[in-house]
Amino acid sequence: MSGDYARRVPPRALPVAMAAVVGVLYATGSLLGWGGRAFIAWAEAAAAGAAAISLLMSSRRPDGAPAEPGAPGGLWRASWRWYGIAAASWFVGAVGSALSAGAGRSALSLSVPDLFYLVALVALVTGLIVPVRPPRDAGTWLRYVADTYVCASALFVLGWVALFGGLYDRSGESPPQFLLELLYPLIDIVFVCAALPFVLGAARGHRRLAWMGYGALTAIAVADGVTTFVRLDGGGVADDPSDILRLAGLLLLLLVPWTGPAARPDLPVDDIPADVEVDAEERGRMIGPGIAPAAIAAAAALFVAGHSVTGKNGLEPAVSIAAGSAALVLIARLAGLLRENDALRRAVDTGEEHFRALSESINDAVLICDLDATVQYASAGALRMYHYTSDELLGRPLNELVHPEDVPHVQAVFTEFLDDRAGPGGADEALRVSCRVRAADGTWLPTESTISRYSGSDGTPVRLLVTTRDLSEQAALQRQVAHLTFHDGLTGLPNRSYFEERTREVLSRQPSGGKVAVVFVDLDGFTAVNDSEGHAAGDQVLAQAARRLRANVLSDDTVARWGGDEFAVLVQLPPDDRETRATVELAGRLLRVLSVDPYQVGAKHIVLTASVGIAFAGDEEEPAAAGGGSDAGRRLRRTAADLLRNGDLAMARAKETGGGRVEVYAPHMHADVVRRLELGSDLQTALAEEQFAVEFQPVVDLATSRVTGVEALLRWWRGNEAVPPEEFIGPAEESGLMVPLGEWVLREACREVARWRGDSWDIGLSVNFTARQIAAPRFTESVAAVLEETGLPPSALTLEVREEVLVEDAGQNVARLSRLRDLGVRLAIDDFGTGYASLAYLGQLPVDIIKIDPSFVAGLGSDETLTLLTRTIVRLGSDLGLAVVAEGIERPEQLELLREMGCPRGQGFLVARPMAAGRVESLVRTNLGARDRPGDVALPLPG
Repeated sequence: MSGDYARRVPPRALPVAMAAVVGVLYATGSLLGWGGRAFIAWAEAAAAGAAAISLLMSSRRPDGAPAEPGAPGGLWRASWRWYGIAAASWFVGAVGSALSAGAGRSALSLSVPDLFYLVALVALVTGLIVPVRPPRDAGTWLRYVADTYVCASALFVLGWVALFGGLYDRSGESPPQFLLELLYPLIDIVFVCAALPFVLGAARGHRRLAWMGYGALTAIAVADGVTTFVRLDGGGVADDPSDILRLAGLLLLLLVPWTGPAARPDLPVDDIPADVEVDAEERGRMIGPGIAPAAIAAAAALFVAGHSVTGKNGLEPAVSIAAGSAALVLIARLAGLLRENDALRRAVDTGEEHFRALSESINDAVLICDLDATVQYASAGALRMYHYTSDELLGRPLNELVHPEDVPHVQAVFTEFLDDRAGPGGADEALRVSCRVRAADGTWLPTESTISRYSGSDGTPVRLLVTTRDLSEQAALQRQVAHLTFHDGLTGLPNRSYFEERTREVLSRQPSGGKVAVVFVDLDGFTAVNDSEGHAAGDQVLAQAARRLRANVLSDDTVARWGGDEFAVLVQLPPDDRETRATVELAGRLLRVLSVDPYQVGAKHIVLTASVGIAFAGDEEEPAAAGGGSDAGRRLRRTAADLLRNGDLAMARAKETGGGRVEVYAPHMHADVVRRLELGSDLQTALAEEQFAVEFQPVVDLATSRVTGVEALLRWWRGNEAVPPEEFIGPAEESGLMVPLGEWVLREACREVARWRGDSWDIGLSVNFTARQIAAPRFTESVAAVLEETGLPPSALTLEVREEVLVEDAGQNVARLSRLRDLGVRLAIDDFGTGYASLAYLGQLPVDIIKIDPSFVAGLGSDETLTLLTRTIVRLGSDLGLAVVAEGIERPEQLELLREMGCPRGQGFLVARPMAAGRVESLVRTNLGARDRPGDVALPLPG
């Protein structure tokens, strides 16, 4: 609400303070004996004025808010406005009475203040009517008028018999004169009875202010009745206690805007909290006062019966007419109620017919049973669902249709449901129960039923309404989903989740002495099938492989698709000495059926091999200690996981060793994997903490023993332990750390050799590079940047790569190496002659140097074939103009044979071992004195 409006509305404490001040003044005047009609009138004027100020100021709408009654806040403020008009009228009347110095109120001498009192009553009743939506049909208005007449007549009869009848006998006045004396009470009775239906029908947000206004009206009406009785009985102003009732009614009007939701004029409607029951748009509806008129009429009848009517005065016939007419109206109302009851009965019958029509049209089964669950009615849907006839179902207990295994549960739920029918909300609660129900053909249908209480229109006792839905399709769908969850959609075999659960189950119940084994199978070369023929062809191969596996295992064994082109077989072995041999034989048989016959893919035949791994449960684990609970469950899960892991490791080892073979798990396989994982995780730390070092192994001219270059070799010192390169190079390659590590080696080696060359030592550098390094982004640029950074001439650097790097991905790798060769960098093939078709590619590759594999050099002098191959490689290199370096020279006879063959260069432990940069410098300084020419270093070789 805006600040202007907030300033116009009096603080919340103001009306309470005003009410308190008026009450204190009235009490003080009474104690001091001020008395008199004038004092009472001024007290009423003060209370009425305070109420008028409170109501009229609160009814003023906020700036920008709609003023219509239907708008937010409009109904409240409309009521407050009429209440305020009533209080203001009363204020004017009270001031007029005070100025007339206690002239008193009498029907025989109506004054101007009396007119304002009547206006106040009319305005007060209007304030009660405004928030209620008036009815539009004449029948409701007729019932309203009848109820108002009965209520007013009954109250008049009660008042006459109890109070005013005896006064009339003593007054000696004529009937018209006496009735005029009763004008105010009669008007009040009519207003009180007329306003009651509107108060009862007030909307939820208006009920409190409606009852407060009605309370003020009732207090004024009672006060008028008391005043009239006291005046007719001859009493004076001092004997009239009714002023306190009028004052209470006016103070009640004063507090109307400050209670409940209406007590928040300092907040706009949008700011009223959500938990406050306010609905400004809601209007009430006029409803009948119920049995109140009848109760009042009955009380009046009792009073009339208890007092004899003497007939000595002229008003007794009027009283009898009023009572009689009220009785006639009550009879008419009773006839109307009977008609309404008949209409309601017809509506219930119609609803019953609609219910039966609905139950016949839906597919669900609808049954009506008595409380002992005997069928009394069965819908057409029930007959269709269960294939029974009506005679077969009616009169039949439900427990005869429920599956015997489900009967105890259903009976227990039924008993609880019936026992709770008298509990809170029991009549509205429904029971849901799932069970299997027998159809006429003997099949059991899964169903879900909703059971509630049902009463017909014929007054029959409460029965049970059972609505049953057939869940057969849903159950079939759930079975299908469960199958798909634990089976592979392509091969139809169980999937990995099922296989793991099955392994745990078999291990948990395996008898003592029995064995469990797993066989893992992987198709070698399957990726090539997908790449060359497409995934549809690969799916056909997998489906055929699955059929071959399933056809070659026992029925108790479990075959599953582990994932991709991997399969797993769970084997349960008898407790005898042939268990291991039988499993190995099974693995060999599976290897043959997967590898011998080709796979048919369209018109093509594809030949594949397989790698098979075997693992036995308990081979590597200590027997689990006795125990139960969660510890035993964890041990079982760990055992199953270890068994599956071991089988997968054995299969991976078979694949690493070339495929097409069977490998049995051994504990060292797991140790190797763990060590590789540990090395992989430690490599990152080692690179950050510079735990690596570069050593150099000299390469010499075999004819002159002159050092022509050095090969940079990477070394890793993990604490005081030297990690062999063959152990950490593979993990570094797999983890991707070989790229930054290789760049670090290149930079360190180039920096050292560049420094040596700066000291007038003419020497070259060889650095090994892997396929991962060459395929790395910006490989060529990084090598060029290192050469520029360290100042090493490109011609002094030789990149050594294994021959498979050049053959397997010749396009990209050769292109990158060719760009470096264009810069002046030389290229060498490391470990030349180890199985690749090197001779066919040698003339096409940008190669400067070939390095003979150490396995050839090791056989010199002892193996004629290796000696011949070595001689051929040396001659081939010479014919192609390539430099040849023999690796692995360790014995003098190897050196002599290489010199005799004309091999130009060599390296090995006999020539010089790998050494740190400092030892290389010491070697250089020691041998510089014996050099043949400046810049040359010669090593003392045998011979």
